[in-house]
Amino acid sequence: MTKVLFYDTKPYDKTNFEAMKAQYDVDITYVPAELNEQTAGMASGYEVVCAFVNATVDKAVIDQLVSGGTRLLAMRCAGYNNVDIQETCGKLKVVRVPAYSPYAVAEHAMALLLSLVRKTNHAYVRTREFNFSLEGLVGFDLHGKTVGIIGTGKIGSVFIDICNGFGMHVLAYDAHPRADLKATYVPLDELLAQSDIISLHCPLTAETHHLIDREHIKEMKDGAIIINTSRGALIDSQALLEALRSKKLGGAGLDVYEEEKNLFYNDNSTQIIEDETLALLISMPNVLVTSHQAFLTNDALSNIAKVTLQNIKDWKDGKELVNEVCVDCKAQNMPLIHPVS
Repeated sequence: MTKVLFYDTKPYDKTNFEAMKAQYDVDITYVPAELNEQTAGMASGYEVVCAFVNATVDKAVIDQLVSGGTRLLAMRCAGYNNVDIQETCGKLKVVRVPAYSPYAVAEHAMALLLSLVRKTNHAYVRTREFNFSLEGLVGFDLHGKTVGIIGTGKIGSVFIDICNGFGMHVLAYDAHPRADLKATYVPLDELLAQSDIISLHCPLTAETHHLIDREHIKEMKDGAIIINTSRGALIDSQALLEALRSKKLGGAGLDVYEEEKNLFYNDNSTQIIEDETLALLISMPNVLVTSHQAFLTNDALSNIAKVTLQNIKDWKDGKELVNEVCVDCKAQNMPLIHPVS
């Protein structure tokens, strides 16, 4: 039986892993702590460690894991920008879940957009207090509007289908255009200039870090809305705040934030939030922030557990790791976009 230490455990994580672990012959120990330099020592004696998106897996953590006997890091998420892949080479195998439910994330992106343009979040708060005034709740139709989608992998392509269902004009930007999508591929500057709404569906890499910065915001339509359900650092948060304050942008729907670590997934309701940028963003009436929950459906959680446990079993059985992340392997299945000048 394979011993697994499961970091950053939430109640909704355990349900599917507990239901499936016996058939994959694993013994899981759950801990609430995130994986980082202070907690890596807990993994001593565990040949497999399972971590999530906000773990810190740098050289110090990797060396601690390896010295304690860990041989496999099973990330139960798609992103791995928080793992020093160069440093794991020859020391530690790393696997991930490349696609758990593109529908969950794409549908959440549309939920953010609909809430912003129809102000349903404000209407909900009002009617809870029996305030049925419609003042300040005027929105706009999505039908006929232009949406620019950056990244047309699994999630981006599902979002394209959803937008087409609303009768929107869809522009797209990706290094690898797909002929099967009902979208018009254009250069990034053209997408930014023409889009009423921009939705990000690309990975975080060195090239895409702060993809949406001051210069690119200047290229956008006045009043444009931006949606981000991918990675927080795709957007320069300070530049976004300035653009919203100046009314250059009309709104933002954010399921991710570049400094979300130690904030998202935790109850901070009795704490003073020291991140002034985030506090100001949340205070704005045309900004909607959710806590990295786009993936959070029963379907996605079931798929995450199934793929993670299969990754572990394949490693234990000496089989090919189809979801391995490494410096040289080509099995990463992560869509890339052109570097931005």
